[in-house]
Amino acid sequence: MKLKLNFGRVLFNRSRPRSFAWAIASLLSIGSISAFLPQSLQAQYTPTAARQQNPWQYASFPVENFQAYTSGYGYRSSPVDGSSQFHYGLDLAAPIGSYVRNWWTGQVVELSDNTACGTMIKVQSGDWQHVYCHLMGRVQSDRNTRYLVDREGGIVLQLGQQVPAGARIARVGMSGRTTGPHLHWGLKYANNYLDPALVLQAMFTTEAKL
Repeated sequence: MKLKLNFGRVLFNRSRPRSFAWAIASLLSIGSISAFLPQSLQAQYTPTAARQQNPWQYASFPVENFQAYTSGYGYRSSPVDGSSQFHYGLDLAAPIGSYVRNWWTGQVVELSDNTACGTMIKVQSGDWQHVYCHLMGRVQSDRNTRYLVDREGGIVLQLGQQVPAGARIARVGMSGRTTGPHLHWGLKYANNYLDPALVLQAMFTTEAKL
């Protein structure tokens, strides 16, 4: 019997090996995210009745063709040089060229392709900020506007653009400082970093109760 879970317009099948639901189950021992965290988003983007039922129903899992978590949030040994470092995000392995989906409705506030993050998108959603690194494509400028351009993937994303939850905004690449194709996904709330795994856990737990 197949059980399908729908997170923000992306359908995942529990029976598939290395599926989203299987992977999320490995996060459930981490602990629960504080109840206040989704509230700033709820107030701005969801009706009252929907908020009471499922505060995370409009959130999207951030990558298609997910394979595995390769590096969690917190201190680790660098996969590049072995040095101790703090990892401010969650690494999600996926085949190169897999589409990246916007986690929550918001505005593109930064685009770059000249740091260790590689080709990068930063989206602001109320008090939340979500970052996507190691993408395909390049950042180009036209007069006073910047774009992320990945024509092979059909992606042209403009700085300042409003993007809905679940929209395809980029593709997984190997730009920047990386040893393999994956999405580095970072989250901030009120300008403070938090563990994205806790957010995914909250999404899964709430959906499973409905």
